[in-house]
Amino acid sequence: MATKAKTRSRKSVTKRFIGKPTGHVQERVQACGPQHFGIIAVDCAKRRSKWMLCDFFGRVLIEPTTVEHRRGDFATMIASINDACQAENITDRIAAVEMTGIYHKPVQAAFRKAKFDTRIVHPFASNHYRKPLHPDAKTDDNDLEAIFHAAVAGYGLASPPVGEVYQHLQALSRHRHNLTKQQARLKVQIRRLMHQTMPGYADLWEDDKLFHKSIAMPIALEFPSAALIQNAGTEGMAKHLRSIKIRFQARTLERILAWSRTAAEPSELASLHTRQWQDLNSLRESFYSQIHAVEREMSGFLVKTPYVLLLSVTGINVVSASRLAGEAGPIEHYASARAINGRAGLYPSRYQSDEVDHPDGKLVRQANRRLRSAAMLVAENLIKCHPYYRGLSNTWKQRKVDPRDRRCRVANRAMRMVYQLVAGRQIWRGKGVDREYLLSKLQAFHQKHQTPITQSVAELEEAFGWLPKSSYAAEAKPLAELARKKRRGPTALGDLLVPLLVRLGVKDPDTVESETSEARSSR
Repeated sequence: MATKAKTRSRKSVTKRFIGKPTGHVQERVQACGPQHFGIIAVDCAKRRSKWMLCDFFGRVLIEPTTVEHRRGDFATMIASINDACQAENITDRIAAVEMTGIYHKPVQAAFRKAKFDTRIVHPFASNHYRKPLHPDAKTDDNDLEAIFHAAVAGYGLASPPVGEVYQHLQALSRHRHNLTKQQARLKVQIRRLMHQTMPGYADLWEDDKLFHKSIAMPIALEFPSAALIQNAGTEGMAKHLRSIKIRFQARTLERILAWSRTAAEPSELASLHTRQWQDLNSLRESFYSQIHAVEREMSGFLVKTPYVLLLSVTGINVVSASRLAGEAGPIEHYASARAINGRAGLYPSRYQSDEVDHPDGKLVRQANRRLRSAAMLVAENLIKCHPYYRGLSNTWKQRKVDPRDRRCRVANRAMRMVYQLVAGRQIWRGKGVDREYLLSKLQAFHQKHQTPITQSVAELEEAFGWLPKSSYAAEAKPLAELARKKRRGPTALGDLLVPLLVRLGVKDPDTVESETSEARSSR
């Protein structure tokens, strides 16, 4: 019996234009006519910028003019542009502003406030068009011509507006990143100075335990030399730790005492170096408190975005989700997961000429490096904590795949997962891998950061709005158990969680307790 072939509906063929998709102006120029389409080219600097107005053919309507970065000067510039457009019958226009660090943002904001279609021209594009015109003369006027030609060719890119929530997330995540780097430099300096006063003491502690989750720093601050530790003995160190309410093990104190008996002689400037590293340590602790405060603020903005759903994935925490949300922006700006990977540059470069084709080169150089860094951070966390992605990485490791390539592959796959969760308003549903409870994970974050109870419950209520209804019952169980725990304080946590539990479908927390006890007994 002959089978009937399936007929596929052919997609409508759309015309393709040379240039970036977000830089197209051809249809608008064709609609109004090239002589009626205006292009404002702006070359930005720190305190002032230079601009000119031309039509699409390049006829100069306003000669290059300097504008100071002041509100009144911006208003004068906008007024002169409007008058010239009316006099020359310019019915459509764009403003092409060259990207210059952060100094182009006041000019960009002034044009957007005046309802101009504001485009951004990358310096590489303007430099490319300037060299053929003026190879040995770089001036502001020559740059304006290059910016104009880049905008005509479709390289004046339209950037969609980003809400204040994502702007706050981006600024906070970058600020936290800077604080973390400065704190890391301080740790290196502290180790270097401490080695001159207490040689070998820092080597007693693995990884970062010299500064966290150990008694290393409390002992060093109270007994800043091997001689003082030897004189105090284990009893003196134990007495000091009890007085500041720090738990310890006797074998750790014995190991410190053993080091003090065999330690090398300190430097001649030991007292000076001791004072220096102790001052740096107090500065490090202030950085630590600032980082915690920034992270608490980041969580307050994260719960206002659908990126909070990423907390249901094992290995993604508030910091990594906030950083990715701040750098990527609204998920509505991306047509697919490939758009995120393309903007982040998570694909290899390619060289092809005639029959020669090398498709697997290094990562592309021109990309949003901050977004790529955020994606790589997510990938590293998934390789470390998530069993599925860790298994993928181990498989590639057995095949002797380069570690950098492994991280890039995981990041590429992770962005697909991110797009599905955030754009689809879903939670993790991977086969064979249990997801984490989003609300419980967020509450644990606030408990670690000592967030006020009222603020943490308010953020839980905000995050609840992004949860799909199918997850209400699962999310309610750990919160109901938390609400039954007795806590000291003016306001009971359970009382504050009752409205949220009701919204999750739990009318009586005792019902959840009986269900969980029955489940445990059945095991």
